[in-house]
Amino acid sequence: MPSSRSRNGPVSHVSTSELARRLVHASGTGLPLLYVLGFVTWPQFGLVMLLCSGVTALLEFFRLVVGLDWAVYEKLTRSYEQTNLAGYALYMFSITAVALVFAPHIAVPAALMLTIGDPISGLLGTTREADEPKRLRTLGAMFAVCLAVSLPFLVPAAGVAVGVAASVAAALAATLADGLKPVVAGYVIDDNASIPLAAAVAAGTVLGIAGAAPVFG
Repeated sequence: MPSSRSRNGPVSHVSTSELARRLVHASGTGLPLLYVLGFVTWPQFGLVMLLCSGVTALLEFFRLVVGLDWAVYEKLTRSYEQTNLAGYALYMFSITAVALVFAPHIAVPAALMLTIGDPISGLLGTTREADEPKRLRTLGAMFAVCLAVSLPFLVPAAGVAVGVAASVAAALAATLADGLKPVVAGYVIDDNASIPLAAAVAAGTVLGIAGAAPVFG
């Protein structure tokens, strides 16, 4: 079958394994929804995330140290994760971190930027050329999604002016974390770790300066 082509040349198709990873990624939206829908209180949500992170750490120990080789790892991890912490672990740890540190109106949208925004950005990004940075339209979609999930939480908490400013700051930070992956001591900072943290810090900074709403949980 001939490959599809863009105006600038061939583009890649979304593989089945990549689609599966993105669907699993998006399924994590159910975690913050436990709190949003009132199934758990905010302190209880923190305990749920600690439990999830504990189970994740145990699984990674068995995978990386003991050598557990389940078939699901072949489907849901990339080649560069074979000897490093997998993206799903960084995903769980970062959501747990923001849930334990920040107030819910900051932590919940920060988590949703990862569980909703990142999969959409990732799927759009698979259409780019090999080794090409994410395109502006992909980053624009990421920003739009992040802004959309922020406003319903930050505006009621801080008022329209400060809430919108905090939402824009958080969405920009998440978009930058998604589009730029800095290398520290030879290790690439995965966006599964950086998106929630960057978004929460950005929103918290705006709220802290304005004094319009609590920053920490």
